[in-house]
Amino acid sequence: MDSPAIRDRTVLVTGGAGFIGSHLVDALTPYNDVRVLDDFSTGERARLPEDVTVIDGDVRDPIALQRAARGVDVIFHHAAIVSVTQSVDRPRQSNETNLGAGLLVLEQARQEDARVVVASSAAIYGHPDQLPVSETASANPTSPYGVQKLALDRYSQLYAELYDLPTVSLRYFNVYGPRQRGPYSGVIATFLEQARAGEPITIDGDGTQTRDFVHVSDVVRANLQAATTDAVGRAYNIGTGTRTSVGDLADTIRDAVGSSSRIVHRESRSGDIEHSVADVSRAERELGFEARVDLESGIHSLATEDEIATVPTEPGASDD
Repeated sequence: MDSPAIRDRTVLVTGGAGFIGSHLVDALTPYNDVRVLDDFSTGERARLPEDVTVIDGDVRDPIALQRAARGVDVIFHHAAIVSVTQSVDRPRQSNETNLGAGLLVLEQARQEDARVVVASSAAIYGHPDQLPVSETASANPTSPYGVQKLALDRYSQLYAELYDLPTVSLRYFNVYGPRQRGPYSGVIATFLEQARAGEPITIDGDGTQTRDFVHVSDVVRANLQAATTDAVGRAYNIGTGTRTSVGDLADTIRDAVGSSSRIVHRESRSGDIEHSVADVSRAERELGFEARVDLESGIHSLATEDEIATVPTEPGASDD
């Protein structure tokens, strides 16, 4: 990865031991004084470089957040409950983390006069009216997770307008890459595991549903560009602008692993979004962002690694 334009700053990454957060910490640490606030409920301490200042605490705790954010220049807010399923099962708990804590971060940033880069999600769009999905598309989330991300997204823009706080909201599409694992690790991780084991690759539905899969290294670059852009108070789609069917994804993974696994189809999931792809023209124009890792290369790289990753298959649901 290119050396970041953000240098010699004091930065805080909430959820910095998680999937995207830990990759961001790796990129920032050689050039900045980096702090991580994480309760390690899902993140892993072993992912963090030794010279990072770690605050073991909950982002919902104002005292822990105040201690972590004191004197910082930039806050990258990635702490979240990222599972759509969990948000449906426990909407109040996920709201406290995804929205309540986000407001605490914005308020603390206001005290510190710090820029905030917020991890948002394409889940805010719900079933798109048209493709590709632009930032001005209707926002009709279909889960509490999407509602919470939408509210924080709007709060971030409002804080820029009301308080002149420099904020940037990044709406991630389907992020994948190393280090994400667990019960909600998603379609790429599941397919890779099945292909490696020679088991059938199971597809929900007929496999024609499409997604925009973006590599975590590209997402990190988007965060670094958001930390320095003058175009604040805005939201940006972060994806590739290319959609891939789940059926084609399964074939690509079989080829990458060299597997003879057969593909089987199960009943479609209720409420599953059929198609999703990002219009990334605003991010290209105002952030200078363009995805560099094509899906085939990203999959082949993952196929040779010990750790595999992606986010849940709902469009935009991401492990922050």
